[in-house]
Amino acid sequence: MKKAATRALPGPAWDELDDVVIGARPDAEILIVMNEPVPFDDYPALRLVANFSVGYDRIDVDECRARGIALTNTPGVLDAAVADLTMALVLAVRRRVAEGDRTIRTGGWALPALGREVTGATLAIVGMGRIGAAVARRASGFDMRVIGVRSREGDLGTALREADVVSLHTPLSEATRGLISRERLALLQDGATLVNTARGAVVDEDALVDELESGRISAGLDVFVHEPHVPERLIGLPNVVLTPHIASATVETRAAMTRVVIDNVLAFERGEPLLTPVV
Repeated sequence: MKKAATRALPGPAWDELDDVVIGARPDAEILIVMNEPVPFDDYPALRLVANFSVGYDRIDVDECRARGIALTNTPGVLDAAVADLTMALVLAVRRRVAEGDRTIRTGGWALPALGREVTGATLAIVGMGRIGAAVARRASGFDMRVIGVRSREGDLGTALREADVVSLHTPLSEATRGLISRERLALLQDGATLVNTARGAVVDEDALVDELESGRISAGLDVFVHEPHVPERLIGLPNVVLTPHIASATVETRAAMTRVVIDNVLAFERGEPLLTPVV
């Protein structure tokens, strides 16, 4: 089958594919993307979209379904990497690690304020799927009290009020867009920390920046609403640690994600059931 990809993928599994064009290929039957909008009209022969990502919020699932195009993603293999970065952001923000690094690099030594404990703190995990559960396991090593909030279960307002740290792990959908609104951010106690390794639009970004500018809360952010654009007001704030959407960006995890993509493509070519179908 004729295949196109928006980019070459990392890891040895990529070499198992033949007849792949990097870039536009109007006759492609299989298109490999990284959670990107698919120009369906440009691919009239398209039969499979293989997505190199767990999230597929930028792909029109309804259009795939209407056109009879299969869609796959890469769940399960990046849980550990995302959970690890989540804990790294919790530690970096609460213990002022990035601020300490900047202070030394500019010739200073003392920080203007003390950090806050991670051990024994209350952690609210919004989205208790595979990644949320992996974060909870890591948090147990810090003797954190974990409050889990599932998409249709748990009291989000109560969790936000009680938490020292809030970590977001819910997929982006119309139901979760703006879930952490201005009103819900106001429920956070003074000194609380918000960590987002899910999707930027799960949070009202303008409201979050306002709260961070006030100095009332802190944050660790790996995702933003209009990536790669990051709100300019965030750049100089000492109470936020910023990373460029790198939660799954390890050699091991990206290779594993490629393996899932390729296995789905090969199964499709053989007429076998897809490993991780979305549609």
